[in-house]
Amino acid sequence: MIAAAVAQGFEVQTVQPETFEETLGVNDRVQLAHLERFYQRQTAKQFLYQGVTIMDPERVDFRGDIQIGEDVILEVNVILQGRVVIGDQVRIGANTVITDSVIGAGVHILENCVLEQAHVGQGATIGPFARLRPGTQLANKVKVGNFVEIKKSVIAEGSKINHLSYIGDTEMGANVNIGAGCITCNYDGANKHQTVIGDDVFVGSDCQLVAPVSIANGATIGAGSTITRNAPAGELTLSRSKQMSIKNWQRPKKKGK
Repeated sequence: MIAAAVAQGFEVQTVQPETFEETLGVNDRVQLAHLERFYQRQTAKQFLYQGVTIMDPERVDFRGDIQIGEDVILEVNVILQGRVVIGDQVRIGANTVITDSVIGAGVHILENCVLEQAHVGQGATIGPFARLRPGTQLANKVKVGNFVEIKKSVIAEGSKINHLSYIGDTEMGANVNIGAGCITCNYDGANKHQTVIGDDVFVGSDCQLVAPVSIANGATIGAGSTITRNAPAGELTLSRSKQMSIKNWQRPKKKGK
């Protein structure tokens, strides 16, 4: 080919690749996997030189337009995909997947979290085992704990949703505490409805907030309540069935074979 080009009067220039992998083609899945890991190692090396700590460069994937600040720590099996922006001094735990999201400075994302199209403010804590679905916006210093799912909701500064809860289509104020096992019932089977929670609200464990509904500033919702009407500011609102005990009740027994 070179001789033919010279014979026809074409200018010939040489290029020296830095690694032999740059010259390889892809003819099967084995070669594709080999070059994918080569690409990932090269990308990880660039971030390492920028001041990012990657606990194991062989076990991290960068799949898109990724921007990472200084003094960030990526644990093993982290996947960053789409357009991801990560601020300084962020720590991301193992087995976490982040897609098309912005993570503010000083955020700590614990293990096994999934974030998609989310915006996380500075100093927030996420996880472990938390899921932030599209439309989630967390302000600074928000805490989202284990087995919490948030979808299309705005959470103001300092609010806490620590355990086993679902928050969907919600506007939540500052310094709110959501107890374990709470749900915003945003879907009636046909349409989605919004829940509005004011500042300094305390929601006890195992509550259902049936949207559309508003919880005013400073309200307290008693544990185990199903809230279907607006709760006034500064008051305790609760709904509970009467507790009773039945004497001489016999627990069902398995039938004999």
